[in-house]
Amino acid sequence: MYKFFKILVLIIFHLFYLLTTALTSEEKIKIGLLVPLTGENKEIGQQIIKSTRIALKDINSDKLEIYPKDTGSDPNITIKSALDLRKIGVKIIIGPVFYESLSYLDEIKDVTFVSFTNKTLNLPDNIISGGINATSQLNAIKKFIKLNDVKKTIFLTPKLDYEIEVKKAIKLSKIKIRDHFIYDKDPVKLTAQIEKITKYKIRKQNLLDEIKRVKNSDLIDKEKQLEKLKKKYTIGNVNFDSVIIADFDESLKSVITSFLYTDVSPKKKTIITFNQWFDKSLLNEKTLQPIYYPSINKKNLEKFENKFYDEFNDYPNYLALLSYDLIGLVYYLSLNVDLNDINKLFKKKNSFKGKIGIFDIKDNKINHRLNFYQVNDGKLKKIF
Repeated sequence: MYKFFKILVLIIFHLFYLLTTALTSEEKIKIGLLVPLTGENKEIGQQIIKSTRIALKDINSDKLEIYPKDTGSDPNITIKSALDLRKIGVKIIIGPVFYESLSYLDEIKDVTFVSFTNKTLNLPDNIISGGINATSQLNAIKKFIKLNDVKKTIFLTPKLDYEIEVKKAIKLSKIKIRDHFIYDKDPVKLTAQIEKITKYKIRKQNLLDEIKRVKNSDLIDKEKQLEKLKKKYTIGNVNFDSVIIADFDESLKSVITSFLYTDVSPKKKTIITFNQWFDKSLLNEKTLQPIYYPSINKKNLEKFENKFYDEFNDYPNYLALLSYDLIGLVYYLSLNVDLNDINKLFKKKNSFKGKIGIFDIKDNKINHRLNFYQVNDGKLKKIF
């Protein structure tokens, strides 16, 4: 009788184990999505929602559930929405979009947030920066510099905008630079700063002195030499062979124009910038070319844009592509660990191949392996 009872207990235990295992295997993967659905940034949020629908369709898993909530681009609305998601059992949230919306989220320590921001400073352990950060960009720039045997690089960062973030990225990427300058965006101050960096006044005076010397000489070909000197703007070299400018849009163009004014041409010195997201206006600025910059996989971007257009009769913003990849990344990670412990996976060394490129995960950070591009003669060319 005792033997029979023992066997019965073992059978019941085994059945219970199989039942709980089956229930666990059917457990839903709940992912929260914090995006602006109201306010001035609601169009960004709507595009991310559309991109999420494409990701769900492509992943095609009954286990995956996405719960979107509005942030209104407001930290107070964001924390309320995050708490609402936690109440329904969400342990990982993609978003919010903006760095400013991250305030207070460190209070919800049992929820992991994979934010769209590319800023990495002072982030608590439960917030992961998913955007294309400065370190990722400098890693690609470092590779380009090494491939082209560039030896003397100077770095320019606009005052306040990105200064501390860039300084941290320079340290993390271990990129070798000769000097780092912080510049003012005010046009008059900017020009004066670039003149100083390029030793423009000294080089200009060198030219004037040489013209005077030749004029006062008894050289046989004096007139010919004077004609040559008239075509010059300065005489003398600068102490760098490449410039990295951590700037964008019209401000970037102003900096390069200031270099041109001081007789430092992109055709003679390598001008490198941060990710310009394939800004088409740069293609038209032939006097500022060639320009080099890191960015995402353009071919994959174009495929995604076409797919998005076919689905919604609209073209996506770049955050839409990032959201597509982040959904895939979180789903991939969730297959290998209990969602309660998913934050641990962001601490371990891991990689994920997305549309943007390869994501490298380690120490609560996401870095992107970027491609590198040249804009020259009105055309975009992939370097690597």
